Amino acid sequence: MTGAAGNLGTAVVEKFKREGYRIIALVRPDEDQEVEEADDVYEVDVTDEKAVEEFIREYNLQYGELDALAMIVGGFAMGGITDTSQNDLDQQLKLNFFSAFHLVKGFLPTMKNQKKGTLLFVGAMSALEADGAVGKVAYSLSKKLIFDFVEILGEETKKTSIRSHIFVPGIIDTPTNRESMPDADFTKWVAPKDIAEAMHFAVNTASLQNTIFKLYGEV
Repeated sequence: MTGAAGNLGTAVVEKFKREGYRIIALVRPDEDQEVEEADDVYEVDVTDEKAVEEFIREYNLQYGELDALAMIVGGFAMGGITDTSQNDLDQQLKLNFFSAFHLVKGFLPTMKNQKKGTLLFVGAMSALEADGAVGKVAYSLSKKLIFDFVEILGEETKKTSIRSHIFVPGIIDTPTNRESMPDADFTKWVAPKDIAEAMHFAVNTASLQNTIFKLYGEV
């Protein structure tokens, strides 16, 4: 899984570890990030296609099969249309789309050989609702690509047991979000552990096919 050292990533690692999964965690290079409950940790820049290719070659040598791939890495940026540069778009695409695309591209042959596997993506409310995208143009466009990508994946893998799910959180209850919005009602936000529970449920429910999970909290 990617983004394993973040607030959501940590909750996902803890949940799947409790349920008996072997956790292979990816973290950002050169930042000394730790993932205590992971079985193995690799430093990989998942926005770098070549770095991901090298990791996947190593993964296939060391482990072979893959039950589920959780792609938690992402980034956020404010900016309306007139405030958004091509560089802003490039950065958000790298963080929110290519960080997932490179992993899926690399691991899809493995899952096709297995004829099974679950791909877990993180979406955004503003990618589904245009009014929420105002002031978040680069971020919303990059996340919207995830939904289009999963539709294409669904078509390409429909004769297999490979499943893709998107988890769309509202405001996630993290220390950073509490600090930036100190007057908000935190009880209405989404707990990382709830998203982790939904991901575990999706991986272990074979009847779910290419599902969008809306975890908006109390809006």
